[in-house]
Amino acid sequence: MSQPVSVLIVFYSKYGTTRDVAHAIAEGVESTGANAVLRQLPDVATVIDELKPAIPSEGELYASPDDLNHCDALALGSPGRFGNMAAPVKYFLEQTNTQWMNGTLAGKPACCFTATGTLHGGHEATILSMMLPLFHQGMVLMGLPYSIDELTHTQHGGTPYGAGRVTGMGHDQPFHSDERKLAVAQGKRLAEFAQQLKRGEA
Repeated sequence: MSQPVSVLIVFYSKYGTTRDVAHAIAEGVESTGANAVLRQLPDVATVIDELKPAIPSEGELYASPDDLNHCDALALGSPGRFGNMAAPVKYFLEQTNTQWMNGTLAGKPACCFTATGTLHGGHEATILSMMLPLFHQGMVLMGLPYSIDELTHTQHGGTPYGAGRVTGMGHDQPFHSDERKLAVAQGKRLAEFAQQLKRGEA
């Protein structure tokens, strides 16, 4: 019997709101029988000689580029930073030269997700900024189709490029049911496609 598909979910979350989206994606992944592996990213130190602990004091373990070698699919998440990914996510991606040289990620499916303080906080631009390095890795990028009802009528987060969440300027706006359903759907879709690839059906 073959091993279950492993979906790596890598994210940076300063206030816990992007983490909520990551966990909803994991729920969708696990609904298919696949394994969701959640990994967070640490802050980038503003002082060059400052060292971060190897193990976080709370939450998921930190991601390592080596984690990419063992996954069948990747979900990458970041809060929006002026329409761009946060520095810790960019720093993580800049450490993946070995994976690029070896073609480790080529042909594997991937998706991206985000959270911003406002509705027009750059959801689509942030997701697109994360997609560019994944295209260079040769990954198969997946968005959200309009066949998912919530994408058509949501007045909150969520785009055809990927799941998203509007958090409010104080990062205290509840995770809306439309946003959550879209994130779960994205995780399910990603895992199902990874399973098809593994079975040679895609």
